[in-house]
Amino acid sequence: MDTPSSFQADALIAEDIDAYLHRHRHKSLLRFITCGSVDDGKSTLIGRLLYDSKMIFEDQLAALVSDSKRHGTQGEAIDFALLVDGLAAEREQGITIDVAYRFFTTEKRKFIVADTPGHEQYTRNMVTGASTADLAVILVDARKGVLRQTRRHSWLVHLLGIRHVVLAVNKMDLVDYDQAIFDAIVADYRAFAESIGIRDFTAIPISGFKGDNITAAPSANTPWYCGPALIQHLETVDVDDAAAQAQPFRMPVQWVNRPNLDFRGFAGLIVSGTVRVGDPVRIVPSGKTSTVKAIVTYDGTLDEAVAGQSVTITLSDEIDCSRGDVIAAADDPPQASDQFSATFVWMDETPLKPGRGYWLKLGTQTVTATVQPPKYEIDVNSREHLAATTLGLNAIGVAEFATDRPIAFEPYEVNRQLGGFILIDKYTNATVAAGMIAFSLRRAENIHWQPVSITREDHAAMKNQTPRVLWFTGLSGSGKSTIANEVEKQLFLMNRHTFLLDGDNVRHGLNRDLGFTEADRIENIRRVGEVAKLMADAGLIVLTAFISPFRAEREMVRKMLPEGEFVEIFVDTPLEVAEQRDVKGLYRKAREGKLKNFTGIDSPYEPPENPEIRVNTVEMTPEQAARYIIDRIMPLK
Repeated sequence: MDTPSSFQADALIAEDIDAYLHRHRHKSLLRFITCGSVDDGKSTLIGRLLYDSKMIFEDQLAALVSDSKRHGTQGEAIDFALLVDGLAAEREQGITIDVAYRFFTTEKRKFIVADTPGHEQYTRNMVTGASTADLAVILVDARKGVLRQTRRHSWLVHLLGIRHVVLAVNKMDLVDYDQAIFDAIVADYRAFAESIGIRDFTAIPISGFKGDNITAAPSANTPWYCGPALIQHLETVDVDDAAAQAQPFRMPVQWVNRPNLDFRGFAGLIVSGTVRVGDPVRIVPSGKTSTVKAIVTYDGTLDEAVAGQSVTITLSDEIDCSRGDVIAAADDPPQASDQFSATFVWMDETPLKPGRGYWLKLGTQTVTATVQPPKYEIDVNSREHLAATTLGLNAIGVAEFATDRPIAFEPYEVNRQLGGFILIDKYTNATVAAGMIAFSLRRAENIHWQPVSITREDHAAMKNQTPRVLWFTGLSGSGKSTIANEVEKQLFLMNRHTFLLDGDNVRHGLNRDLGFTEADRIENIRRVGEVAKLMADAGLIVLTAFISPFRAEREMVRKMLPEGEFVEIFVDTPLEVAEQRDVKGLYRKAREGKLKNFTGIDSPYEPPENPEIRVNTVEMTPEQAARYIIDRIMPLK
């Protein structure tokens, strides 16, 4: 096939795109990634694949030749990496930073390839590219052999459930196509691969620059190699689509389709199994059952649908089912739990904060999740389990997770779509981790809510008041405890049932095991929040006086309570005023370096953005502040 011109390409796009898609519709699709250490030739390999498959236009080729002279690393020859390395920073540094996706096709198959970064700093981007891949091409520079990042990426590939691995020993032209070097690298990699659970891989000697063993023709430079060329292997590897269809039926609900009063369907992508009209199904996590009434698609109704199809299912019964639920085979549903163990990769420069609430997205489900301190961190080279209290950028660890409600899932090794999740920071909206669920915690399966006869409304009615949690926050020395104590005195004189939880007092008992690290501060507030919630359930007006420096934890407590019951009171005292008071001498010790992690000095305080009440202790006495607060929370009934 001749390379088309840009003008011809425009005509194809304008007139023949439907025909093109129709012509290739029956070809299977293989998603794969290229990964490995820096400068192993990943982008060059993909550029060569695009070039050899005639997937670049004449003017693109002309631009590539021009760019190769200005930015290339191959002298006068074409630098194929420039077809992929689109970011200016990548061209300047000669490395891949972002994940670049490219589509190409051959006579036998369609491909989507992700060129993932090799530099350790961008491991998170590599995880992103690998999350949807069926196969991984791990490149090794024949001059350097198996490196640390080769091992890291291989470990991640295995961890992410990619079962098809190609070891592409690249730049064979720079070692004179020496078979001994190739065999030594393969033996070294095999020993490591078997130790982490990669049972099989295909090793191919290649040169991305020269084109050896890339296309269907065997290279004359490697007469000792009798295996397939890379493209031949990619065209014929079996990605086990049938295996997904053989698994039990699962369809996460993407949205509820209700165009009118007479139709209510549940739309989503079938991630495993087969479903037929009349099949009994179960909604997870609620456990309600029904049968499939109809399977609807844009092109009409079906009697049967299989994994990989997007459909709308209607049920015979009017049962509660919404986005995030999973419609599954009634006799073999997935698990549902709010506690599980998982392996995860931390992908943010700010370290993991155990106990903090993050958004957890799994399939179509979004919940709040807290992460316990890691059981251990995994050294990707030695596979040693290292002690860890948190995880930093690119670290891999194992920890227990707790969600605010049960989620439907399966172990990642069984079902990648229902076992893989991401964590999102609630305030920056950044994706901070990618995880793989291993198993639910047995205690989560055995612990259930025990129904009680006397409700929180009964407790409140008996006390003739509306429960509240008055959450005082501010710097040390701002006057929180003094004002909270004065508010409680005035409420007591009004015959209100109250209880004051003070930061120092709680640390003598409930939280005596906690220090003042960021993780301990988060756990301190979590425990206090749980206690305050229980007291509010008992009908009490609870007053808390804690620095509680982080917005995320204050918001976590707010969400524990019914709307309107959490009252954030910001005791707004400037740092210089709080430091002048310094009744306990804490600021002086912090300034002298004798007291670490002190809020306002070497640990941050995040002031409330929209507190219900703000008091200025420079302008008010504690008595005036207390009266001001009570005026704004009344009536309490």
